[in-house]
Amino acid sequence: MTQPARRIGIIGTGGIALEHVAAYRLAGAEIVALCDVDAATLAERQERWGVPVGTTSAAELLALAEVEAVSVCTPNASHHPITVAAARAGKHVLCEKPISLGLDEAREMIAACADAGVVLQVGHHMRSWSAATKARELIERGAIGRVTYARFRQAHDWGGATKVRGVFGSLADSGGGTLLDNGCHLFDLARYLGGDVRDVYARTATLKYDIEVEDTASASLGFVSGAIGAIEVAWTATGWQEAFWVYGTEGSLECDNLARTGDLVHRFRRPGQRDWGTTEVERHPPGALGARAQHIANFLAAIDGSCDVVCTGTDGLEAVRLVLAAYESAERGTAVSVAG
Repeated sequence: MTQPARRIGIIGTGGIALEHVAAYRLAGAEIVALCDVDAATLAERQERWGVPVGTTSAAELLALAEVEAVSVCTPNASHHPITVAAARAGKHVLCEKPISLGLDEAREMIAACADAGVVLQVGHHMRSWSAATKARELIERGAIGRVTYARFRQAHDWGGATKVRGVFGSLADSGGGTLLDNGCHLFDLARYLGGDVRDVYARTATLKYDIEVEDTASASLGFVSGAIGAIEVAWTATGWQEAFWVYGTEGSLECDNLARTGDLVHRFRRPGQRDWGTTEVERHPPGALGARAQHIANFLAAIDGSCDVVCTGTDGLEAVRLVLAAYESAERGTAVSVAG
């Protein structure tokens, strides 16, 4: 459904902001103002995207009456102060992931938006990926029985670059490497499809790039339900892979972008089917919108009150909780319990 036009401000005009701009316009929203601390980058983005109003001050953008909602696309360390300021200015907020670098900061962001009566959605767009949405529906319907194991993977090599892009390699600006950058998406997706997590055991390494953070990591999950799972992330892969596999007592679900079709594959057995290699297969093709475009359409719908927020501030906080537990585990070399 086409959403009514909204007037949007974009704070931070790096690579991810381009996807926000395209998705808002696809949904019928208008980009009315941009903000970036780098004046040259700001000017280039204004010209390229055709946005007349630009400022290097987030406070100035938030003071604009015409701005109804903002996307916060800045480095991780600045998500907290900008979101709190946006809420106090009465703007709805789509905050890129991770919501913050600490749990107290996330709680302040959630409270500020609640107090102001504005929508807060976190940019874990994989929740809006049609494959994940359908997988959750099938799991809740009991189509694969009881979930027993779930595996989530997001890995790339920065497009073959010899250096990590922007501030992603900086601990102060980003708060972590691939375990935070990619892993926070996957920890959120793990909760979305597998339920609450009981404990985490992680390993991290820096193997390719000269950076302050990890470029390769994995984590083992123990779910409250008793299921187990795995998170795999890397900036040391070749190409780009985004995939998940969920196994249950009566079937399985998988989606892997390397399969090219983008289908969610549901495998199960008919009663009496005993051949080891033979299963029934149902394929669910991808939706009309990509995950990020759908996520932004969902944000606009939440503002209009026509749907619930697909990824709340609390969801964002829980993803950060799992990332922090994973870092603690990697440092200690032991499993870390996750307290609610």
